[in-house]
This record gives sequence, C-alpha cells and structure tokens, in this order.
Amino acid sequence: MIDIRLGDPAAPELKELLTAHVQYSAENSPEGSNHTLDPQEMRDSGLQFWVAFHEERAVGCGALSALPDGSAEVKSVHVLQEMRGRGLARQMMIHLAEEAMAAGHSALVLETGSSQCPGYDAARGLYESLGFQYCEPFGEYAADPASAFMCLPLRRAA
Repeated sequence: MIDIRLGDPAAPELKELLTAHVQYSAENSPEGSNHTLDPQEMRDSGLQFWVAFHEERAVGCGALSALPDGSAEVKSVHVLQEMRGRGLARQMMIHLAEEAMAAGHSALVLETGSSQCPGYDAARGLYESLGFQYCEPFGEYAADPASAFMCLPLRRAA
C-alpha cells in the first residue's frame, strides 16, 4: 500500500530518498544540464512537495511549482531503485495531475533528460504514456540538447 502525502523536503526522514534523487540526477545529466533542486532549494522555492510512503518508508516523491502562465511545473519525481517497476512513478504523476487540476492549473510542464541521457528513457516513456507532448523550453529554461521539455494540458471533469 502506498500513501502519498505532503512533506517537507528538508525533513530528516526524507534524506535517503532525496540523496538518491540528487545523486541519480548528477550521474545521469551532463554538467550544466542538471536542473535538480537539492532539498533546501526545494524548501526555499516554495514548491508543493509530495512523498510516497510504503510501510512508513519514503520511497518516492514529486513536486509542483506554480508558473505565472497558469501551468504547473513537475519537479523532482523520483522512486528509489529497489521500488521501481511497481507503478509508483505513474501513481505519483497521476497524483500531481489531480492536485494541479484541483488548484486550477491549465497544464503540467516538465523538463527531463533527452535521448542523449539514457538514464531518463523510462521517465520519458512514462510521460509519453500519460499523454505528455514534447514542447519548447518554458519559464527560465533554455534550449539544451540534453533536455526534453514536455507539456500535458489539464482538462476539468464535466
């Protein structure tokens, strides 16, 4: 059973998860193309941060950052290596989409590693399967061959 709830990225019980997240990004992104926030930067940026717990152990995370155009940027989606392959990242992405819709956001946008970064192949596959489309850089991002930018328009239920 997975329980997703709001969390503080700087909380001590999240150290294992967020250390793994920051390390994975550093190992799989070229220098200068890594846009991963560390836990204190996440806290300072004011984003909404959710944690997936399995038997009270933090095993996954994801965050949303509101953008001025009415969309929300997906940040820091990560699942611990030993918990991958169970649909947790999909569950987190669906949770983030539901939260963004409830908050009135028009779309989800994200930046992830491009095909030049094989460590992000599974992430891009997940986002594609959820209906994300490739788009131009948004916000303060610049075009980068190591980055892929994606967007998912959000529709409210009738």
